[in-house]
Amino acid sequence: MRSLTLSEARERSGLITVTSYAVELDLDRGPEVFGSRTTVRFTCRQPGADSWIDLKARDVTSAVLGGEPLEVGTPVDGRLALPGLREDNELVVEATMAYSRDGQGLHRATDPADGEDYVYGHLFLDAAPSVYACFDQPDLKAPYDVTVRVPESWSVIGNGAATQDGPGQWSLATTRPLATYFVTVCAGPYVSVRAEHDGIPLGVHARASLRGPLERHAPEILDTTRRSFDYFHDLFGIRYPFGEYHQVFVPEFNAGAMENPGCVTVRDQYLFRGAATRDELLGRANTVSHELSHMWFGDLVTMRWWDDLWLNESFAEYMSHRCLVDATGYTDAWVDGTIARKVWGYAAERSPSTHPVAGVAALDAQSALQNFDGISYAKGSAALRQLIAYVGDAAFVAGVRAYLADTAYGNGTLAEFLAAIEKASGTDLEAWSQAWLLTAGRDTLSVDLDTDPGRDDWGPGGDAPGAATRPPAVVRSATVVREAPRDFPADRPHAVDVAAWTGGVERARARVTVTGPATPLPALAGVPVPALVLPNASDLTWARVRLSAETVALLPEQLPLVPDPQARAVVWAALLDGVSTAEVSPDAFVGVVTAAWPRETNSSILTRVAAYAEHRVIPFFVPRAEQPAVRGRLATTARSLLESAAAGSTESLAAARLLAGTSDDEALLRDWAAGRGLPAGLEDDGDFRWIVVRNLATRGLIDAEGIEGYRDQDDTLQGSLNALLCRAGIPRPEAKEWAWEQLTGRHGRSNYEMNHLARGFWAAPYDELMQPWVERFFTDVPAMAGWVGEDALSRVVALAFPQVFTEDTARRSREALARSDLTPAVRRSLVDADWELQEALQSRHRFHPVS
Repeated sequence: MRSLTLSEARERSGLITVTSYAVELDLDRGPEVFGSRTTVRFTCRQPGADSWIDLKARDVTSAVLGGEPLEVGTPVDGRLALPGLREDNELVVEATMAYSRDGQGLHRATDPADGEDYVYGHLFLDAAPSVYACFDQPDLKAPYDVTVRVPESWSVIGNGAATQDGPGQWSLATTRPLATYFVTVCAGPYVSVRAEHDGIPLGVHARASLRGPLERHAPEILDTTRRSFDYFHDLFGIRYPFGEYHQVFVPEFNAGAMENPGCVTVRDQYLFRGAATRDELLGRANTVSHELSHMWFGDLVTMRWWDDLWLNESFAEYMSHRCLVDATGYTDAWVDGTIARKVWGYAAERSPSTHPVAGVAALDAQSALQNFDGISYAKGSAALRQLIAYVGDAAFVAGVRAYLADTAYGNGTLAEFLAAIEKASGTDLEAWSQAWLLTAGRDTLSVDLDTDPGRDDWGPGGDAPGAATRPPAVVRSATVVREAPRDFPADRPHAVDVAAWTGGVERARARVTVTGPATPLPALAGVPVPALVLPNASDLTWARVRLSAETVALLPEQLPLVPDPQARAVVWAALLDGVSTAEVSPDAFVGVVTAAWPRETNSSILTRVAAYAEHRVIPFFVPRAEQPAVRGRLATTARSLLESAAAGSTESLAAARLLAGTSDDEALLRDWAAGRGLPAGLEDDGDFRWIVVRNLATRGLIDAEGIEGYRDQDDTLQGSLNALLCRAGIPRPEAKEWAWEQLTGRHGRSNYEMNHLARGFWAAPYDELMQPWVERFFTDVPAMAGWVGEDALSRVVALAFPQVFTEDTARRSREALARSDLTPAVRRSLVDADWELQEALQSRHRFHPVS
């Protein structure tokens, strides 16, 4: 299908204004197809001109323009020609559409727990024409009337309030003007919890088999929703404009959630079936608040074209964290943002695919999708924090209010937003926006200390003969050093703080605006030389923090003593950066984990660091032959914490999960898999059992038949997916061949099934077992573009990329990237995966050279 270009979008929006859509969907035609009838009314500024409407149908029954039938056939490149337009036009298109299995368009999934089917619409970024005929671009907004026919046992939820007009017949209230990609319909035997707040009807919905988790978690979800409504109403000065507000937890969802006005779709893994750590609840609350903030940023005001996607995502990322800190019990949301979101964004910034926050030349819709990453979210959020430091919070809020009011129900641009902030603050933002929003890359911050000689009370010389008679070493002067990236030079001001600790005692903290290569820190002069000096200690900016080798060596002792969780998160993020850039050895990182992790008290740091160690640092940076020993160190550390943690606590759960995933104690694993001797709170936790079963499978201690036995105990959608994950990990050639064929063959596998097969595939005790599939990846997976959508396939590429870190893999990757037939999503994911391969090889060459 041809992707809409920016020039085409501008031409069409200059010609056409859409007045309204009436969409009729017939979802009662079986599991493969559905009926779609669209009536769209629009005006044309140049009567007699030609245009087109977007339509990706299996079969077009008829198309009537102004009462005259059109020649339909099969629309070329997903476009139905509209010749000879009048000033006022009515187009009626009837078509048969196909349900999707890749999470895009109208996705249909079967729940194995009860055999029931569920449907939801996910039309981002250009999937709307696969559901209804439309002018599919974000600046042609219009109100919608939607009617839906479904099996009589189903209910319907959508953008407008739903009314059942008869058996199997539903209608949705007329919406406010919406962009095409925000339209959604969710249909099936959903179960619901309903409430009301401030005159707004609320609903949370899920599959019938998730009734228990839904009812258990709904009170907190609704509490976060209410608090976020109150916060955003007060902050923005504009009431929520879209009527009812529903959150539908749907299966096999590609993203975390989607901000469809009035009907947010959310991945249903957020309805935790078993135990959940505090940071998992925080992450869900962040998603709830993030999507609600989109009702203003993205929905009320939509970007004019995809190059201003940051006007949606950066704002929602920032606003959700701000809301959680100010209005909920999750006052450590920014800590979670550092260790979860910024680590993701920093990885995107290191890759050759890095790009500016805003102003990226998205010449067509599909190329825009490739910049939908951690830069659009985490870096954009950090840039907004720096903007607030630059102009002041009051001026920022005043500018935001003016921007929303002036562009309500329409479209906005970067220039319009900056103009509103400039007017409110009286500050010229041209240079600031050029440096922060329109230039890629990140600066590196470090602190240079000039010290008087003397003893230190924390280093290895503190107990040396005569040390006690020497005066303590003192800082003569301190300087924040800022290094701009060579490829993307820019003069970015950084409003940050610098803090220093020794033995957990804060020796100094200074706020400073870094405006050049060297910025003095007079607050540290005269202070005894600290063990740890940390720029950006409160994580107010977007920058790489460089830790000295001396500092890294002291972290096992000093990091657990630092009382500030935000600063500890910055240190962990810096360590992960250092491992990825071959400046910190994986052994040093694991050493800090074994010393500091068991004493960590922040849930986000605790669970994320364990995940990074187990699933990133060990498999990527430690040679496969050495991995069992390193996993053993993690298992020992996890067992120690599990024995000391309070039963049922986040610490206990995090330790149990890490132990279940890394232990080589077969007896323990088999007992836990059988439900014997489980830690408190995990007695009936099926998801925890699957962590154990996966460990058994990857060690070759259980076969496919045994895995299917555990699936029989958990005959649910998640259980079926976990069984695929485990079967793909069995370290036998025949098991790998089965998994690969299931992944890359045309078996109608869903997006989630493909993801789980890919996630489990590369687990193996030695590289030679996996070598046959390295070459096959570079041919078989790109070919899946013939039947898998771009959004879903990009995830498959990332997950299935070979974890055989050799020069041969690197050579094959370079050859694949030289091909001219890769789709945009495949190419972008390959670029990023190739860069992770290069990072792994660089680290291995430095710290694990082959003799």
